[in-house]
Amino acid sequence: MNDYADFSDRPQPDFWRSLNRLLVTLIFFAAILLIAYPFVIELKKQREDDARIEQLKAEIQKQKEILAQHMREVELLKNDPAYIETIARDRLDLMKRDETVYRIENARPAPAPGTFHRNN
Repeated sequence: MNDYADFSDRPQPDFWRSLNRLLVTLIFFAAILLIAYPFVIELKKQREDDARIEQLKAEIQKQKEILAQHMREVELLKNDPAYIETIARDRLDLMKRDETVYRIENARPAPAPGTFHRNN
């Protein structure tokens, strides 16, 4: 008899070939991830920057509207005596004869629970 071992029970080369393909595939995906990761971070930063730009544009528009309102008020104060009279009477709490003034005040905030509120 032969003293050498029989290599017929050795694992099939197909197993190693499949394992090798799997390893190459995993290395390929790892390389793709390493290359794509900086781009994903940059895209996320770009989206945040775009959102900030939109927020700032909305703020600019709001400020433009406030400026237009103030410019209109300045123009009325310069050129419209009736407007000046109305503003002055409103701020000084004055009224003309036979005039009725109605004021609508905002509701007062409710006192915090546990505090005493005294009405005068």
